[in-house]
Amino acid sequence: MLDELLGRAELKARIAELEDERDALEGRLEGESQRRKDAVRAKQEAEVEVNRLEDRIEELEDRVERIGDDDDDALDYRSTEDLRGGRLREILRRLDSFETSPEGALTAVVPNERSLPSSVEDAFGNRAPLVRRAAPCVALTDDAGLVSVALEPPRLPDGFDAWDDGFTLEDGWFLPQPATSVALVRADLFALGTYEDGELVYQTGFESDVKSAHSKGGFSQARFERIREGQIDDHLDDCHEVLDEYATDGDLIVLGERTVLGEFRERATQTATVDASGEPEAALDIAAREFWTTRLYRL
Repeated sequence: MLDELLGRAELKARIAELEDERDALEGRLEGESQRRKDAVRAKQEAEVEVNRLEDRIEELEDRVERIGDDDDDALDYRSTEDLRGGRLREILRRLDSFETSPEGALTAVVPNERSLPSSVEDAFGNRAPLVRRAAPCVALTDDAGLVSVALEPPRLPDGFDAWDDGFTLEDGWFLPQPATSVALVRADLFALGTYEDGELVYQTGFESDVKSAHSKGGFSQARFERIREGQIDDHLDDCHEVLDEYATDGDLIVLGERTVLGEFRERATQTATVDASGEPEAALDIAAREFWTTRLYRL
């Protein structure tokens, strides 16, 4: 009764109403915060999947472009093989020892499927489309048809084609040379090694604290992205500093994620995307092994 006389009842009712609204808004805010975190995580996972699918799409598009007509579809390689280490050296030794009459052996570097030399068309005949499909590659054959292969080396030289009394192959196309440095760069990892006597010697490496998709925090998605991008930029700056200190002589090959390789193209002799994870030294070994693999196509 006294509350009604003093107008408190109406005020208390309004306070209760506002408290209900506050509780509802807090619930919505909490839900929005969780949805933002879920969205960040989903975006990170989607980026990884997009990179994988882009690589796969490029591979399939290359195959489609290399297949000319129905006759070409019926052609296939006798077999294929991934060569590395001792097996690769043995195959190169055999090819290097091949001897024939003057201008009896053809070596042709085919940079892409659109630039098949006429010498390859003539020498491989109806199997020339297989060379086109294997490009970029080094195609080898002889006038007696004893050898008919294509090699996809890690380091393809400039395009040329020539007949000689043997095949023209250089170790530097297929194998690491002395003083060649290999760096693995990911958004949060770096590793560096140098080849000595054909073996990769680990120099240094580190991991940086870069926020992942599962990071907890009360800030917005936009702020999360800004913080993460800043951490990645700092990490890449640290990578450049290490390269300035260690990788000063010889070739530098930078391997890693597509999203960060562009930061190193100006200083690297060559860049390539690889899928390697784990501790820095172990990841570098995996990346180098993947890079120094030659695909053999038996035509």
